[in-house]
Amino acid sequence: MFRFANPQYLFLLILIPILVLIFVYIHYRQKNNLSKFGNKQLLTKLMPDYSFGNKIAKFILLLNVITLLIIAAARPQYGVKKTTDKRDGIEAIVALDVSNSMLARDIKPNRIEYSKLLVSKVFDKMADDKVGLIIFAGDAFMQLPLTADNVSAKMFLSTISTNSVPRQGTSIGSAIDLAIQSFGGQEGIGRTIILITDGENFEDDAVEAAKLAQSKGITVNVIGIGSADGTLIPIEGTNNFKKDNSGEFVVTKLNEQMCNNIAAVGGGVFIKASDNTNYSLRALMNQIDTMQKGELEVQIYSEYEDYFFIFIWFALYTLLIECLMINRKSRLFSKIKLFKR
Repeated sequence: MFRFANPQYLFLLILIPILVLIFVYIHYRQKNNLSKFGNKQLLTKLMPDYSFGNKIAKFILLLNVITLLIIAAARPQYGVKKTTDKRDGIEAIVALDVSNSMLARDIKPNRIEYSKLLVSKVFDKMADDKVGLIIFAGDAFMQLPLTADNVSAKMFLSTISTNSVPRQGTSIGSAIDLAIQSFGGQEGIGRTIILITDGENFEDDAVEAAKLAQSKGITVNVIGIGSADGTLIPIEGTNNFKKDNSGEFVVTKLNEQMCNNIAAVGGGVFIKASDNTNYSLRALMNQIDTMQKGELEVQIYSEYEDYFFIFIWFALYTLLIECLMINRKSRLFSKIKLFKR
């Protein structure tokens, strides 16, 4: 298994496009200054050995050096020893609503970003459990099967958006049905579905799906996202809001009754999210802590080998080439004229 021991250093890669912009700015600044100094053709004759191509090549090599050193600082590692560990925990699958209504800003910063932050904290708290992730709108998709690798589970969250599901709508029942099918067959262990939604269900019978889950010993906990008063749905990339076919603005509200009904028949609890994610997290974890824990077998990598030195050697080699390269044309190669007689 591949990983970075210090992945936070990868954020330094943002320096690369910044350096490119600085290089372009300095080049055009120098070009304008030279044009003010004198005639361009005359200056070219005064500097016959100057090579802009060499200058670009040196800059690209320097960017490669910086990139390689940043990757080395993040410490790339590869797992070489896989072991089986046993823990006491439960199995939990998060079903996250990614319909367009989750773009509403009645909870900060908006419903979907709040939900992703909450899920990330849930995964942190469930380090000894197996977790999975389903996303749904008009259809439901398994984003991550049950796993004990909570770090990988959190990585999936960054890519989730309202565009992650091709068909819009809200099919809560499909998400619950998919979650039921995705649990393992081990007996004597607590199983729960954590449904995060605004409760605006238009596609199926979510209550019946929750009732089916409960009959199979799976509890359904619901976290309601949004306000009862409702708000408009922003259109991404614009300052406009979504309208219906008659031209009226669409107002999205938290359907508390639907959420309550799902949780009631699912044997779980309904938690209305607040701007304080810690409050929602505590209420959910209090419910999960009451569930029966069983012995889970998890596959983990207990030993990792570092490979950062490979990137350092490549960086030093590239830096040596950059230092040996000059901005002037090579006298040897300048005499070679392939396209002139």
